[in-house]
Order: sequence, then C-alpha cells, then structure tokens
Amino acid sequence: MTELFRVVENPRTCSYLPDQLSSLEYQIVANVTAAEYADLLVRGYRRFGRYIFRPVCGTCRECRSLRIPVQDFELSASHRRVMRANSNVRAELHPAYATIEHLRIFNQYHDFMADFRGWRHKNTAAAEYIDDFVVDPFHTDSDAFALQWLYFQDDRLLGVSIMDEVRLPGSPGAISLVYCYYDPAWRPRSPGTFAILNQLSYAKDAGMDYAYFGYWVDGCQSLSYKSRYRPAEVLDWPAGPDEVPDWHPRP
Repeated sequence: MTELFRVVENPRTCSYLPDQLSSLEYQIVANVTAAEYADLLVRGYRRFGRYIFRPVCGTCRECRSLRIPVQDFELSASHRRVMRANSNVRAELHPAYATIEHLRIFNQYHDFMADFRGWRHKNTAAAEYIDDFVVDPFHTDSDAFALQWLYFQDDRLLGVSIMDEVRLPGSPGAISLVYCYYDPAWRPRSPGTFAILNQLSYAKDAGMDYAYFGYWVDGCQSLSYKSRYRPAEVLDWPAGPDEVPDWHPRP
C-alpha cells in the first residue's frame, strides 16, 4: 500500500452526536492489496474512493465498528416480510460505475433525508460521486473489488448499494457495506433492509466470514438500523498499526 497523503481534521461538531466533537484521520492511498485491505477492515477502518479513514476523537469513543458473522446469520420474521414485499425487485451485481440515473436517485435520496432526518442539503455532481464511489485504491492484481448492487423493478432503477469484496487465498473472504441510497418512492417497502439482506445472503452463499457494517453509534437514530442484525460483533475503537483489534460479541 502506498500512502500518498495523511491528515487529521480539526475537531468539529459530530454529525452523529451533536453534543460531541469529532475528528477523523484520513489517508489517501494507492496500490492496496487484498491482504492490506482485509487488515484495514479488521482494524476498523472505512473506505470512500481513495480515502481510508478512522475516528480519532479526543473525548468520545462512541463510534464502534460492527460486523456480522454471516454464516451464523438467519432471517427474522420481519426480514422475511421485507423480502416478500420486494419479491419483484431484481438485484444485479456490477463493478462500480456512474450514470445520470445514479446521480438523479442519489440526489433525490439526500434531498428526502434532509427533510426527513435533518441531513444537510447538498447536490452532488458527477465528479464528486465518482471520486467517492467509483474510484478505488486497489492494486490491479488484487482480489479486492469495488462493486455495486443495482436494484431494478422491471427496467427502472430503484436504488444502489456500494459494496467492497475482499478475498484472500485460503481465507473465506468478507464484504464491506459502503453505502446505500434509493428512490424515496421505494421507501414504503424498506429498501435499506432489503439491500442489507441481499448483501448478507450473497456473502453467506459465497462462504464468506464477515460483513462489515461500518460504525454503529448508540443513540444516533440514523445508525440505529444496524442494531437489528444479529449475531453481531463490535470493535470498541479502531486499532492503530501497532495495536491488536479486540472484537467481541455485541450484547
């Protein structure tokens, strides 16, 4: 892995817990191998585009990394209802790319969430979207992939899930759920839950070990959905290069 740039942002109001200050460490990287990316996931790092990052907040430790041991995961009754409600939705797995339709739905989703959850209003242009979700830092010979699930009803695109997949020789591999967005008109059928269940099913059928869910913050409504998937393991704080990550079952 080649580190091109590293910076720690100044403390700012936390977007998850507004009464706290947050600070992230960002690295711009290139030539990341599958083994290096797998190690970063285990240590609690996340990825957007060429950036990998972790929280380094000075006074708060509420960002806990969450992962699901997918071979132990079973659908609940409510999960099965969501799957039935979306039985006419077609899921297709593709390499990451962007179209005008991606951008339209992405901005519609964020406009909806700004009104529904108080997110900041923002219109994302093609270059920014590509930088965040299409460009990746993986080595060309690596078994780490930036992928996307496209969800269709007939020929109409309903939503997109950005997903990383990493495979190592002699290892079951893992997925990382990077981001999901959808047409707000799909919301009554719980598209976020459907998208997660689709990815968990994919990882389980492929014999993988884990699905990494990113950060879970107790008390943050926007992240509360992550607590609905069990069994789960948590890492109480991202582990640095010289630290041993201590994952344990979430109570």
